Amino acid sequence: MYSGLMRGDDLEQLGVFSYVSAEQRIAKDHPLRGIRRMVDEALKALSSHFDALYARGGRPSIAPEKLMRALLLQVLYSVKSERQLMEQIDYNLLFRWFVGLNMDDAIWDATVFTKNRERLMRGEVSERLLMAVVEQARAAQLLSEEHFTVDGTLIQAWANRRSFHPKPDPPDKGTGARGRKLLRDTHASTTDPEARLFKKSGAAMAVPSYIGHVLTENRNGLVVAALATQSSSTAEREAAVTLIDRMRLAAPITLGADKSYQEERFIEQLRARRVKPHVAEYAPNPQWPSFLTQAERSDPGFAVSQRKRKLVEKVFGWAKLDRAVRQVKLRGLNKVDWLFRLVAAAHNLRRMQTLLHPA
Repeated sequence: MYSGLMRGDDLEQLGVFSYVSAEQRIAKDHPLRGIRRMVDEALKALSSHFDALYARGGRPSIAPEKLMRALLLQVLYSVKSERQLMEQIDYNLLFRWFVGLNMDDAIWDATVFTKNRERLMRGEVSERLLMAVVEQARAAQLLSEEHFTVDGTLIQAWANRRSFHPKPDPPDKGTGARGRKLLRDTHASTTDPEARLFKKSGAAMAVPSYIGHVLTENRNGLVVAALATQSSSTAEREAAVTLIDRMRLAAPITLGADKSYQEERFIEQLRARRVKPHVAEYAPNPQWPSFLTQAERSDPGFAVSQRKRKLVEKVFGWAKLDRAVRQVKLRGLNKVDWLFRLVAAAHNLRRMQTLLHPA
């Protein structure tokens, strides 16, 4: 049917100049705009720390602010590698705008980018970024200051089961109960010596791994503290106490947790810190006793804490859905810990953008 329009010619003529900036091309309601504002505010708070990480003289390096924005993009958009990230920033106008690069700015070499990232890892920048983001959430009244949940998730290491071989000089005494030698005492991975073969359930297969731990508040499920440790059967309870001590929360507070935290010493440690243990209980069984008192069990907030536990699972679901925490590509506990905190900060930024600027 005749439409009354003349067919346009498929001509290609490269323009020399463009008078439309990247700022004008990004939609005013794009979610990254709100995230960019929060990131810039957090990075501004870290400016003095960045000054301490770099020498006063010498050749200028990648600006740490641009480096952190690029790393956050890698997490938010599930970019698999630094090389792919550099390629995306090169041709993706949205990425260029978020990082803070002009249209004509050269893109960094992937190796140079990685080496500059190592400096930020040594400076514990991801932990400080997470804390700065948490303070923004507190200022916006998005946090609960009294009710929290703790949990851990398995992080598959960048190593293979076949890389585990006997240690040349195993210790005389093991780290198991009554000095029993465990696999971690006698074997180590040649790929990532700090990774351990571990499984969280009896039906699963043991894999080289670490464990990531988060402490979330119960109002909106925001992460207030995060930590990665070596895998062990006691790591989750030990990390929970560490996270509570680091946060210096104003007691009394409540702490929700699943059944793996139902252990006598852990419950006593919570009580000593004026933390009400809202820890899930096993079905009545002499083999798995409950260490809660009747008053703790009948606390009206106990059921609420158990319902709110699903919020922490949403954090792990988002972090593992085609993202860096499903299987880390960094080796060594310090690097895995740094990356895990960065992912926690990225999760908070995405969640806060949704809460503060609903569609």
